[in-house]
Amino acid sequence: MLIPGAGGDPRYWDLLVDELHTRGHRAVAVPLPAADPDAALPEYAAAVRAVVDTHPEVVLVAQSMGAFTAALVADHPAVRLLVLVNPMIPAPGETPGDWWAATGHAQARAAYAAAQGRDPHADIDLAVDFLHDVPADVFARMSDGPQESDAAFVRPNPLRAWPDVPTRVISGRDDRLFPADFQRRLAVDRLGVHPDELPGGHLLALSQPRLLAEKLLSLTG
Repeated sequence: MLIPGAGGDPRYWDLLVDELHTRGHRAVAVPLPAADPDAALPEYAAAVRAVVDTHPEVVLVAQSMGAFTAALVADHPAVRLLVLVNPMIPAPGETPGDWWAATGHAQARAAYAAAQGRDPHADIDLAVDFLHDVPADVFARMSDGPQESDAAFVRPNPLRAWPDVPTRVISGRDDRLFPADFQRRLAVDRLGVHPDELPGGHLLALSQPRLLAEKLLSLTG
């Protein structure tokens, strides 16, 4: 069960779904009501739970901001494993809007940019931070995707404790938005988990679908 990140577009997972299908595994990408100004994390979680309800056993995989939704769904009895990919790992009660300052993201991103010889003061840029390793023809398919409304960033997060389910983290070694060192610190501090790393940036399902599929299957046994 695949949860997209900001924007809620299930097409993000299309290449990974194909890779998993060729290996004999069923994969379902769940759309989130991200463009709905009245929808936030509780509504996102309800959308995912409705799909999880129809399956007896689920590996829940969440991209980036999708970790906020996954944390609210992973206590479902069908979920046997939670895998977070380049995630915004939430603390209990933390909103996606609060996450950036609470985690020290801006400082970590600036330090990584400086180490690479890029402008550490530059604003987040789609081409630089997200698409630097994504083939142009791949992203072109998604260029008209939905946008995230403000509601999910500001409305309360009902998460009170991290769900008691095995949790793994996969990090892109070349992620410019959430640098690997930053992800490693956050995963250890908040989950006690050391990430598995893959070559690639923030959008691993678009840039490295084969490697991501192989890593997911290795984690699920």
